[in-house]
Amino acid sequence: MPETQKVPTLDLSTFEVDPQGFVKALGEAYQRYGFCGIRNHGISDAVTSAAYRVFQEFFALPTAVKQAYAAGEGGARGYTGVGIETAKDAQHPDLKEFWHVGRELPPDHPQRDRMPPNQWPTEVAEFRQHAYALYEALDDLGRRVLRAMALYLGQDEHYFDSRVNEGNSILRPIHYPPIEEETPSVRAGQHEDINLITLLIGSEQPGLEILSRSGEWVPVTTVPGAIMCNIGDMMQRLTNHVFPSTTHRVVNPPGEEALKPRYSIPFFLHPNADFMIETLPACISEDRPNRYPEALSSHDYLEQRLVEIGLKG
Repeated sequence: MPETQKVPTLDLSTFEVDPQGFVKALGEAYQRYGFCGIRNHGISDAVTSAAYRVFQEFFALPTAVKQAYAAGEGGARGYTGVGIETAKDAQHPDLKEFWHVGRELPPDHPQRDRMPPNQWPTEVAEFRQHAYALYEALDDLGRRVLRAMALYLGQDEHYFDSRVNEGNSILRPIHYPPIEEETPSVRAGQHEDINLITLLIGSEQPGLEILSRSGEWVPVTTVPGAIMCNIGDMMQRLTNHVFPSTTHRVVNPPGEEALKPRYSIPFFLHPNADFMIETLPACISEDRPNRYPEALSSHDYLEQRLVEIGLKG
């Protein structure tokens, strides 16, 4: 059986009827692959389809119009054009453009200096409505997945609840434009995600690949209706690599397929800015000594990584 078929897709509804079985299966999937699919997640096709529609309408706008919403330093909100983001240690920028939606906060919220207000393109009707509906749905799903992960890690089921409720989580609709000429760049260079976990509403087109523990690139295709969920570097650090993040990339398709656009929508779930990423004691043992003896705030960790990928100077 090709390894692409072995990346498991789990039924989230079983967490209610067989929590122990679901937690075990989830933990084993993450330890082996760093990725798994989640089905019966409760997010309707209507919510997903409406968001896809407004995102595609935005990316179809003239470049000058999109550029008017260009994100500031760090790409925190709004639009980032093709050729801006470069994977850590890569020589060439990615072939993608994207939009960032963040958490909506009241004007007097103490985190407003770290989490700027969203931008909303007036040229696309209902963009804000459908984009933020998907944001909230994925934010809720992420908390549900984290509850199962907390149990696997020997924590209280609600360990993460108060640690992610005001996190700088990001919804990032991505457009990979058609590739019409030879280029040394790829759609997304190999990288690991920065955050705790990523929920990916993926393209049905091929291109996503993960680096297996044996060092081979494995194609990953999205099971219809499922959402991929993978481990980020913050979770890897917090768990002392009990949950390792997995290197992944989006490769350029061959032949005529390269002339087709590709879309995907990842949701990067972040902890609260003041959360200290300090190795969980349950993840330290004689066989697994602590790799990260110094704690680091999630905000400081994020800032470091944004510099590394070229979104901050």
